[in-house]
Amino acid sequence: MNKKDRLDIIYEDKELIVVNKPCGLLTISTDKEKDNTLFHKVYMYLKRKNKNNKVFIVHRLDKDTSGVVLFAKNEKLKFLLQNNWDKLVKNRNYISIVHGNVEKDSDTIISWLKETKTLLTYSSFKENDGKKAITNYRVIYQNTKYSFLDISLKTGRKNQIRVHMKDINHPIIGDKKYGVKDRFNHMYLHAYKLSLVHPTTKKLLEFETDIPKYFSEFIKNEFSE
Repeated sequence: MNKKDRLDIIYEDKELIVVNKPCGLLTISTDKEKDNTLFHKVYMYLKRKNKNNKVFIVHRLDKDTSGVVLFAKNEKLKFLLQNNWDKLVKNRNYISIVHGNVEKDSDTIISWLKETKTLLTYSSFKENDGKKAITNYRVIYQNTKYSFLDISLKTGRKNQIRVHMKDINHPIIGDKKYGVKDRFNHMYLHAYKLSLVHPTTKKLLEFETDIPKYFSEFIKNEFSE
């Protein structure tokens, strides 16, 4: 297997496969990119094991977000997970580094997300004017320039964290779409934990990943005493 095709597999059983997606890789294909995606890599990995294997996307992360992504190995499980996602998922946790010194040590951001014709997501603070989005955060470290946050989602909307960080005037560093122009090549948003009840076995499963190297280096350089 080529190095670029290697997968960082967190968990695998007869029905599920959970992988750690690197920053800069699409979860699924677009009109412009068909093969260089996480889905295609998982598909090829499973086909090499058994040509009859199948894979189905359950949820996704933005191209520039890294971390835990779950796939189903049969269509029945895919729909069970998607149709009961809010009930089955117990925790979705991210870490992020944002611009500026976040004023509140912890807070909950609530808005209703909408989309422009150019597919840019934005917040409405008028009740029920869009899809309700709830983001909790707490500050882990901060200095005068940056804040390192632990974020948990109560809803999983498209671009939710990125938009909510922009809403409080602390955009994620390296976010080219919702942030500010900066010198960073990576977007500092990583999905480090996903906890859910397996629809078939009813067991609580917890999937966690290590912090990416560029993340830990930034923390060491910017937040060390």
